[in-house]
Amino acid sequence: MAAPSPNVSPALFFDTVNAYQQTAAIKAALDLDLFTAVAEGKESAQEIAEKCRASERGTRILCDYLTILGFLTKQDDRYRLTPDSAFFLDRRSPAFIGGITEFLLSPMLTDGFKDLAGAVRKGGTVMSEEGTVSVENPIWVQFARAMASLQAMPAQLLTKLLAGESDHKLKVLDIAAGHGVFGITFAQENPNAEITALDWPNVLEVAKENAERAGVIDRYNLLAGSAFDVDYGSDYDLVLITNFLHHFDQQTCVKFLKKVHEALAEGGRAVTLDFVPNEDRVTPPDTAKFSLIMLGSTPQGDAYTFSELEGMFASAGFSRSELHEIPPAINQVVISYK
Repeated sequence: MAAPSPNVSPALFFDTVNAYQQTAAIKAALDLDLFTAVAEGKESAQEIAEKCRASERGTRILCDYLTILGFLTKQDDRYRLTPDSAFFLDRRSPAFIGGITEFLLSPMLTDGFKDLAGAVRKGGTVMSEEGTVSVENPIWVQFARAMASLQAMPAQLLTKLLAGESDHKLKVLDIAAGHGVFGITFAQENPNAEITALDWPNVLEVAKENAERAGVIDRYNLLAGSAFDVDYGSDYDLVLITNFLHHFDQQTCVKFLKKVHEALAEGGRAVTLDFVPNEDRVTPPDTAKFSLIMLGSTPQGDAYTFSELEGMFASAGFSRSELHEIPPAINQVVISYK
């Protein structure tokens, strides 16, 4: 066998093949509440093990691995949290996001990747006929409960982009509202906004709880049913379409967007938050990778480029669309005008 060139390496291959170990390590640390233990001052393997009710050997190996990954630091056999871990993975932090693994690692999502070659051959998920977009799929209740905290920042950025304050009443429809955070945040920033949240009945229960907690329930209406079938009503100033279009093929999206167009008042706006890759479909990486999730979990979903989204909105009757970045969020925003 020929000796490899010094400029080539199998490292990326092995890192990718073994990536499941990284997932297992972070899940184990969250299951053991390891990050919270370290945040409470348990810094040696023995102290952390006692707090987490685990073996010292297992704890030491896991902490070393988490240090290699960048979740912990280590000095003189004592472990400490990185700033990111302290902010996001200490259960006592208001920004704790560890709970989202209940959704992201749910078998209802990960099962779509057990036979990804089959999905590639088929051109869509092999889990079932409809995958995660089946009627009243319970995965969306998991999504609503797990992802609310993670969406707080994008919701604030989106509200700021839309100039949330207004001195006149605004009628807002939040489609596939899920946790409701986007509509709720808009209502919090604008006392004249009245929100209608549309989703499956079981998911709307989560949105209702969040609206009550946020103190906007008096301006928060529930509309249960399918976004493709239910009567939206009319004269909305804004229609929020957050993380929804990527689940469906373009023809289905256009049919849906025609309903949105009809529901808007003259001069109204449809506001789409989604993963919008560049035209090359490989940049920016975190956004572009989302296409693979859709391949594994939906029949024909995709991460659409702006030109594709612009074409869909135009076909549905919208006059123009604009693309906006909202850093540091990895999502992009498309604002389309009636």
